Amino acid sequence: MENQLNQDIAQTALNAGARVNITWRSMNGDLPDPVRVDASDVELRAMITEAVRTGSVPGIAADPRADFTDFVLDRFAPTVVRPYHLIAIRPKTPFGAS
Repeated sequence: MENQLNQDIAQTALNAGARVNITWRSMNGDLPDPVRVDASDVELRAMITEAVRTGSVPGIAADPRADFTDFVLDRFAPTVVRPYHLIAIRPKTPFGAS
């Protein structure tokens, strides 16, 4: 029963797309619309860059020079607590970078 519940959550989340959380210059916000779960890193960086440059991300001021080339993209599968896919883009940190 629990296995079926987890499968149902995963399928619902896949159909709904992924939420994208962005950290930029000490500001944080989410893209207003979900993206495809299988979007490539290149596609995601392009969407995120345009959204930040045009001021389309609530919580992040428009920055026409936004560049996410060296940022880290993290992808998280849905869980019972967070029943949706999450993609987070953030700057590299001094600890953990090789």
